[in-house]
Amino acid sequence: MPVRSHPETSNQPKRLPIVEVATKIGVSPRGLLNFGPHKAKVTADLINALENKPDGTLLLVTSVGPTLASGSGAAAAIAISDALNRIGARSMSCLREASLAECLAEACDRPALSVIDWHFTGDLHAVTAAHNYLAALIDNHIHWGNELDIDARRIVWRRVLDLDDRALRSIVNSLGGVENGFPREDGFGLTASSEVMAILCLSLDHKDLLRRLGNIVVAYNSAEAPLYARDLRAQETLAALLAEALLPNLVQTPENNPAFIHGGPCGTSGHGCTSLIATKTALKLADYVITDAGCGADVDVVKFFDIKCRTGGLTPAAVVIITSPRALKLQSGIGEEDVTAENVSAVANGCAALKQHIANIRKFGVGAIVAIATSPTDTQEEVDAITAAASIDCTPAISFTHWEQGRAGVDALARHLMDCCDASSDGLRRLYSDGLPLWYKARTIATEFYGATDISADEAVVAQFKALQAAGYGHLPISMVMTPGAAAKQRRLRAAEPLVVREVVLAAGAEFITVVCGENACNPGLPKPQPKAASA
Repeated sequence: MPVRSHPETSNQPKRLPIVEVATKIGVSPRGLLNFGPHKAKVTADLINALENKPDGTLLLVTSVGPTLASGSGAAAAIAISDALNRIGARSMSCLREASLAECLAEACDRPALSVIDWHFTGDLHAVTAAHNYLAALIDNHIHWGNELDIDARRIVWRRVLDLDDRALRSIVNSLGGVENGFPREDGFGLTASSEVMAILCLSLDHKDLLRRLGNIVVAYNSAEAPLYARDLRAQETLAALLAEALLPNLVQTPENNPAFIHGGPCGTSGHGCTSLIATKTALKLADYVITDAGCGADVDVVKFFDIKCRTGGLTPAAVVIITSPRALKLQSGIGEEDVTAENVSAVANGCAALKQHIANIRKFGVGAIVAIATSPTDTQEEVDAITAAASIDCTPAISFTHWEQGRAGVDALARHLMDCCDASSDGLRRLYSDGLPLWYKARTIATEFYGATDISADEAVVAQFKALQAAGYGHLPISMVMTPGAAAKQRRLRAAEPLVVREVVLAAGAEFITVVCGENACNPGLPKPQPKAASA
């Protein structure tokens, strides 16, 4: 897999058999379903046997933004986990899978885990097959008489594929004659954005998976009543397609430590977190579990707390915010061509975004730690400016240099994290209550997290909020869909204008409401530069 290399990749120890890596967390070969010598899934029997074991400590790693200058949250999570193991703790990293679409569009930054090839263990293919099988059932039902009275104009279940292709965003299907069905508008989104992917990542076990799949709303009938996947008797087959994909994938880090790589919901159009079953299993196996969330603190930390933690009963001990002088220069408006030149004032200006992220995390009752990823072009004065900005909020800031110094550059950060985790916590706070109406949940996120004074929407979108509230979905949490660029723009606007909501989408099986803000293409298309596949 063409991934960005860790500086020590060429010098890393030889990969061990995965059965040997598993022994570090007390897993015997009987607890593994092997996919070759270096990757495996853990079995359902193993997961069930761990049920009564105490949980370890959960740490969330995120970044100021999704750019490379911000520092990869996934790369930092692996480096921190390896450092914790070096200093005597038993640690695992627990991260999302990279999609094929990400790899081919050069959007993938999964670091230093080269065993994770383009197809890995086939989880994303299983999600694609399950999603599209349900889509095929809808059209097949209409073709053979439409007993459920599906209104073809109100089918809300589009198809997906694990490939960026703008030509498939909006299509007309079933052309070519009577035998091909009834022509209608359709389109393809990305597998990573599929509700099936979200369901896979939020299900606690197979029974929960089956229930959630049956609850997917696929269409509405002529009386505008919802029709579910269970109405098509689809949930059993969908669950069978996903049975193996539900099991976490075990691989190894550059230092031969165990890591779960499981689930790949999109960070901008999905909830952006690795699977609950992988996270909760890792907490039973390790003293410390290091996970990341989506595209950065701009967009996905709120989804981690509001959706993943709320669903799974998780409480992280701390949140590590990865930043760098270069990232904060970009936040202040400096162009990418100028980020390597010393500019202390630009770093200081960019710290406004960092301080906002710290404040946002504290609203959930969790402490933040700033990790400053330094590079040879950064100056001590720039690093000092970040440390000073964090200290105003009584937030510790630790420099680390894992891209430059490798192992030695992370140990101090790991020790500090262990000390912080030992401190007492008041417990996780929610940003809003389940009983708050959907409109006001979205408004709370916009005002508390993005600094807007309010949210605004046209009459059609306001009607969507009201309809979902009236239909009994008002208790669900909100997944705010916003690109990192839109989030940064909103922070710069502050109170200048409200946050505009463009669309509201029900994910009844995943059990959240997607609130779309700004432009967010369901299938972004390949970028202008030559994609990686040409030189793979």
